[in-house]
Amino acid sequence: MIQQQQQHSHHKVLPKRIILVRHGESQGNRDNSAYTTTPDYKIPLTPNGVAQAKLAGAQIRRVVSDDGRSRNWKVYFYVSPYERTRSTLREIGRSFPRDRIVGVREECRIREQDFGNFQEEQRMKVIKEIRERFGRFFYRFPEGESAADVYDRVSSFLETLWRDIDMNRFHLDPSDDLNLIIVSHGLASRVFLTKWFKWTVEQFEYLNNLGNCEFRVVQLGQGGDYSLAIHHTEEEMQEWGLSPDMIADQKWRACGNKGNWYENCQWYLDEFFDKLEDTEDSIEQDQDENEMSGIAFIFRIHGIIYGKGDVKQWSITIFMESTFVVRYNLFS
Repeated sequence: MIQQQQQHSHHKVLPKRIILVRHGESQGNRDNSAYTTTPDYKIPLTPNGVAQAKLAGAQIRRVVSDDGRSRNWKVYFYVSPYERTRSTLREIGRSFPRDRIVGVREECRIREQDFGNFQEEQRMKVIKEIRERFGRFFYRFPEGESAADVYDRVSSFLETLWRDIDMNRFHLDPSDDLNLIIVSHGLASRVFLTKWFKWTVEQFEYLNNLGNCEFRVVQLGQGGDYSLAIHHTEEEMQEWGLSPDMIADQKWRACGNKGNWYENCQWYLDEFFDKLEDTEDSIEQDQDENEMSGIAFIFRIHGIIYGKGDVKQWSITIFMESTFVVRYNLFS
């Protein structure tokens, strides 16, 4: 009986959805000069941003409740410590009754990319132009962070997220549908998706930012993997900057077996290698052909060297073992 209780307490309940939400419109989104006098983490929402967050809350509730058809859904929130994200969460929360909220946690690792301290407007304009030439992922802002730095801390957050799931820190009944809602920032959300789906740096560079209070739904598929293609359309993913290969991958994840990912997503290996043979036999055949080409080359070289006289006959014996052994005699 005790063993059964321990097994039940350690039962892993995978989230049905992970929803990434960008904050509502902030004063900094409307007027860049706000950053020159107000620290980034204190930038508030505009009235429009508050309205956006309220609307997003209603939309997210429809998603997690399957438009009211589900009766056993729960939500758990992670939120960036910035004023605009905390305010966004507060407005989103108005759409959820207390008994549906498992918990909430402020998570510093999903905060906005650090652009420095007070941001002088003209200087930041020049710096962002340099970033576009250098590359958005690796460019580090003076006194701030690069997207690569954000990637490192978001990766650390993901490790914590999986430990929370593995150890059932949400204390859920296995029959409950858990929805993790992460209220964060545009770049942090794109980095999260890049890490989650193993996208490359080059693929990250083509991703478009989320709009204010726009959200992405990463949903668990029937094969045990997560996908954007369950909730979102192909047209939406194209607008976000996903390539045809990335979209095909999302469609496969929606219903494919998680263990067969590399076998069914050949394009991912092609990102790193020019051409891979399908089997080991193909590689050995190529090696044999290369060795035969080498032998023919030797024959041509010897023909040039000894061909000054009257060449009447080649006598050639080839023995096949682990490698080729060639015997030849020249008669004149």
